[in-house]
Amino acid sequence: MDVLIKKVITSQLIIYIFRCIIGFVIGYELMIHYPKHDLFWVLLSIILVISPEGKDSRRLTIERVKSNLIGSMVGLGCVFINHEPSIYLIIIGIITTCIICYVLKVMNMARVAIVALLIVLLQPHLTSLELAPLFRAGSVVLGCVIGFSITLFSSIFIRKLKKHYKITES
Repeated sequence: MDVLIKKVITSQLIIYIFRCIIGFVIGYELMIHYPKHDLFWVLLSIILVISPEGKDSRRLTIERVKSNLIGSMVGLGCVFINHEPSIYLIIIGIITTCIICYVLKVMNMARVAIVALLIVLLQPHLTSLELAPLFRAGSVVLGCVIGFSITLFSSIFIRKLKKHYKITES
């Protein structure tokens, strides 16, 4: 049994699958239990934020959270400029998102930020049009918090198991 546990806690693939399944189940249950709130974006954000285990796991997760927040906030800014964003405003949003990611040194996560931007700007929502972007941004933030928590707590648990089994970090 010890050999199996050691293989599981040192396998990036198994850890990532485990995290994704936990994230999916949490996001899916939220979607099912609160169907009026269109929480698909929570589920999507959870999966976008989760990182495989590794020495950069926490840093990557934090960068993904930052980039999701960047995209969401730029999206909200675009909505405040024009309630029904045109293709030109969306392009300006993409450019702005990329620039902010560059300035904040999270360019490697710019694609996640752009996805968050598009979630806020494009996807139809089940609530009133005026509140839809706020709900979408809130959904992205909630997904980020859940995804970050999954990565953080599973990382702590894995680290304790590695210490118990005297497995050194590589």
